[in-house]
Amino acid sequence: MKNIRSAILLLAAVVLAAATAWHKRTLPTKKAAQAVTKPNIIIIMADDLDSRQLSCYGGKNLKTTNIDQLAAEGVQFNKIFASEAICVPTRASLFTGLYPMRHGSFQNHKPVYADRDLKSVCQYMSALGYKVGLTGKDHVTKPTSVFPFDIIKGFEPNCVANTDDYFLDSVKNYITQKDKPYCLFVMSINPHAPWTVGDPKEFDPDKLVLPPSWVDTKRSRELYCLYLAEVRRLDNQVGDIMKMLKETGQDKNTMLVFLGEQGPQFPGGKWNSYDYGQKSSMIARFPGKIKARSQSDAIVQYEDITPTLIELAGGKPVAGLDGKSFLSALYGKTNTHRDYAYGIYNNIPEGKAYAMRSIRDQKYKLIFNLTAPMPYTNRFALNPENKNNMWASWQANAKTPQELKLVDRIVNRPAVEFFDMQADPYELNNLADQPQYKTQIASYTTKLKAWMAEQKDPGASIDKPNNKNANDKDN
Repeated sequence: MKNIRSAILLLAAVVLAAATAWHKRTLPTKKAAQAVTKPNIIIIMADDLDSRQLSCYGGKNLKTTNIDQLAAEGVQFNKIFASEAICVPTRASLFTGLYPMRHGSFQNHKPVYADRDLKSVCQYMSALGYKVGLTGKDHVTKPTSVFPFDIIKGFEPNCVANTDDYFLDSVKNYITQKDKPYCLFVMSINPHAPWTVGDPKEFDPDKLVLPPSWVDTKRSRELYCLYLAEVRRLDNQVGDIMKMLKETGQDKNTMLVFLGEQGPQFPGGKWNSYDYGQKSSMIARFPGKIKARSQSDAIVQYEDITPTLIELAGGKPVAGLDGKSFLSALYGKTNTHRDYAYGIYNNIPEGKAYAMRSIRDQKYKLIFNLTAPMPYTNRFALNPENKNNMWASWQANAKTPQELKLVDRIVNRPAVEFFDMQADPYELNNLADQPQYKTQIASYTTKLKAWMAEQKDPGASIDKPNNKNANDKDN
């Protein structure tokens, strides 16, 4: 009897040991489980893209096959806005989750506040177990104390380079290492001027559909062919990234995001507060999480992206950020996010001081031109001697009342502009003087001024060379 009992106990011990060994062998370690469950992230960003030229956004001049495919496999956001339609402020807002007056880059090429405890997506995602890399255009990668990206070779870092040559070897190596989940920013320089790459002969200038805010000139059409050739190159880059993800099996657990940055450097686009400059594009694909062929009209700003990545990675909201996560909208659980999108523009160093502020919702948009009636100038878009603009041809060829109005609206602006964005998406019909909109204008004015006060934004007085604001440390 004693021998039988001992045999039973021995057998039970063997079974328990075998079960334990099997459990340890088949279940991932904590570190491995983290690598499996935390999604990888790749964000591809364009440079000065007129997002309305993408065929998935209604563009008629070219078929952006790869970007369209991404939209077909994910969600397309129709109301994403840059708070300041210039490269450095937009990217600083993307990385920090703060509006320009709070991160410090409230004029183009003005550095962020390096003398304070400013953090970016790098620190936030690193704390959640991610490596954070960047390849391509290197605006807003300094100071490295704020932006300690892993800099990956492959894409051209100089946005005004005459070539856009790139290779994917380093990128592929970075994303296939098994050490950590990754958050990688692929920053294209297309279609930023000087528009020297691609094949403009693909496009017949006489058949192009021009924006209704343009004066139709021969030079406008010639430059548009050059611009669209770079949009084609951008689409090809997106396709190559998608192909690489599929070939490496990284597409399964990777959220792939495409961003359009701000609008093009044509008159009324970049360096302005019109939607032609502020309105962007965003498409996201995440198999099993984001519904294919879906669209969202949720109002989103670039400041919201880093908070969304934090939530996606399992982190808690970071106190003090201007942005807030729109992950619920990304997953299609809601079609709303913000009530309003806010905008700021300061013209130095691109021209004489000319401050603008804006607010818009789903229906209306209010713009303050704080330096009016002083004429607006810009050393790029409105310089007749700049070969990369069409302004001289507009001035020389505008003859009809409508054409003259298209020229005048760029230079001579009223103090207040108010637009019905559903009826007038290119903001050609200012409603500010119409009495039936008096109540709405007053309401939007109150909200915009409250936002400016919250941001410690004094308005026109900030747009001076080497100026500081109320957020500066020594004020």
